[in-house]
Amino acid sequence: MKSLDWDIYRCFMSVARTGGLTGAAQALGSSPATVGRRMLELEERTGRSLFLRSQTGYQLTGDGELLFEQLQEMEAAARRVESWRREGEGATVRITVGTWIAWLLAENFPALCSERDGFSLAMTVGETRASLAYRETDIGIRAFEPEETYLAASPVGDVAYAAYRQKNAPAAANTRWVAVGEEEAISAYLRWPHQQAEGRIVATITRPRSLLDLARAGAGCAVLPCFVGDLDPMLERAGEEIPALRHRQWIVMNNEDRHRKEIRTVVDRMTKLLRSHADVFAGKRPRRG
Repeated sequence: MKSLDWDIYRCFMSVARTGGLTGAAQALGSSPATVGRRMLELEERTGRSLFLRSQTGYQLTGDGELLFEQLQEMEAAARRVESWRREGEGATVRITVGTWIAWLLAENFPALCSERDGFSLAMTVGETRASLAYRETDIGIRAFEPEETYLAASPVGDVAYAAYRQKNAPAAANTRWVAVGEEEAISAYLRWPHQQAEGRIVATITRPRSLLDLARAGAGCAVLPCFVGDLDPMLERAGEEIPALRHRQWIVMNNEDRHRKEIRTVVDRMTKLLRSHADVFAGKRPRRG
């Protein structure tokens, strides 16, 4: 059997981490069909069944879990080599965040990294949990305090959620909903419309970021974090906060890496930025001019 190239293994790792073809395709900049073909190719060439496939996604088999563990070790070794190679060239700080924190960080990018800094940022955006066990990333945001002993964590306040609609929309707009498709609805706020507004969803999309655009356009109500909906002048709440969705958020980093100058700098800046938005994160509506 000819040696397999690293790209097909990287594809496998992405499917394993996201639990499906759609999330992996988004992370890789590919299509679900291409990712699916590559996984069939990997199974054929290794002679092993690596996934249990179902309507809810892809779950690793015993062989798949063994391969995943071995590839994690290879990834970690490769990252250590790459970090060593780049010493003195200017470090890259890798951040893994959800859709809306990524939006806020992008809106305030100069507060995180400027031309005077000797490092750059690489941001991975997705709804899956940030994993740092094998240094897949340097900094992550989680919706719960991590239990892993190798992680350090800093709380940065509560996050509230509510339903939003186009400002001054007619009352009938409350009967129409937009949502992320069920396969991609990983987070609790993304599942809420499917659980509470079944039969009233008029449009589904694959990426949470488009919920904001659909709500602005008057397509229907969308469940959004309050720090997104309350700050948008084109939206208004379609009801009160949804208490069941409220959660605390944490900045997490690897214990062994948290004292690296560039990581400590970015963590401090992220903490300051997120805490400065604590009231609007918690659903306390800002004054509008």
